[in-house]
Amino acid sequence: MTLVLETVSKKAGASVHIDDISLTLARGSLNVLLGATLAGKTSLMRLMAGLDAPTSGRVLVDGTDVTGWPVQRRSVAMVYQQFINYPSLSVYENIASPLRVAGLPRAEIDSRVRDAARLLKLEPYLDRKPLNLSGGQQQRTAIARALVKRADLVLLDEPLANLDYKLREELREELPRVFAASGAIFVYATTEPSEALLLGGSTATLFQGRVTQFGPTPQVYRKPQNLVTARVFSDPPLNTLTIHKAGDSAVLSTGGRIRATEALADAPDGEYTAGFRAHHLSLDPSGTEEIAIPAVVSVVEITGSESYVHLDAGEHRFVSLMPGVRRSEPGTPVTAHLNPRHLFLFDRTGRLAAAGATQKAA
Repeated sequence: MTLVLETVSKKAGASVHIDDISLTLARGSLNVLLGATLAGKTSLMRLMAGLDAPTSGRVLVDGTDVTGWPVQRRSVAMVYQQFINYPSLSVYENIASPLRVAGLPRAEIDSRVRDAARLLKLEPYLDRKPLNLSGGQQQRTAIARALVKRADLVLLDEPLANLDYKLREELREELPRVFAASGAIFVYATTEPSEALLLGGSTATLFQGRVTQFGPTPQVYRKPQNLVTARVFSDPPLNTLTIHKAGDSAVLSTGGRIRATEALADAPDGEYTAGFRAHHLSLDPSGTEEIAIPAVVSVVEITGSESYVHLDAGEHRFVSLMPGVRRSEPGTPVTAHLNPRHLFLFDRTGRLAAAGATQKAA
């Protein structure tokens, strides 16, 4: 099965939920929809499933226009953020329920249920009721019920958002294996860039109902085509400053003049927004070509293995991700260091104009 969205839009009065999106999803592919809350991820999934009809554009399955087809006529399964199971039924019966509705023979139902349970490591729990399961086991049951249908399209709308950290990590590690074994088209919605990177596959970044970029996940992360995509795919938020380049030097909006190297050397003279991620901004110097940014510590968040150091540099607020425990009192003067090889340069329209060596090599 190949799913194609052709210039699909969804409007409700003056509100635009989906704006002119075109995507092609291939059989057996894993596709991540990455964007903030209200970016349009769920609305796009509903159009894919046939739960809603687009205001304009077409939805094609293997070349057939299915735009007006209801969900009942499509080979689709969906798993929601809030896992839904029948509390009075065992795990086995929860998984088997769509197959019983479809009237499949008992032997085939049993075979499919046990295959799905094996894939999702639910075999020891088939006789239990959902209330006797952990949150992760309940969500795995919901996923198994979707997989057992052997639908051509499986939609997962932030399926791990309501689980605690340990359970999320456990399922994040398992899901790529499950997806690879299925052969269906998977579409997975998330607000977390780290989850998109862990899952792999391809990622579509969404902002205000539009897809800003779509491609292999590492490529979208390392080579964002525009400033919006770079911001969507950065957590902590993308650090930015303004650079005015003239000849072989450039002036920073944080103050100071630097030599135009790396990305700046490739860019024509003019004004740019420079973007760089938190782990590329260091409080420890490491080379002579680095950009030095005087700043003041605002707050430090310590996670244990890492520290997020929030910095004020004039009118700018930056975040530096440092390894280990960093203890600095608010108001402490520091110098942040940035290697130009890690810069993205975006022009006045927000499009990528040049990138440093780190991004070029990615």
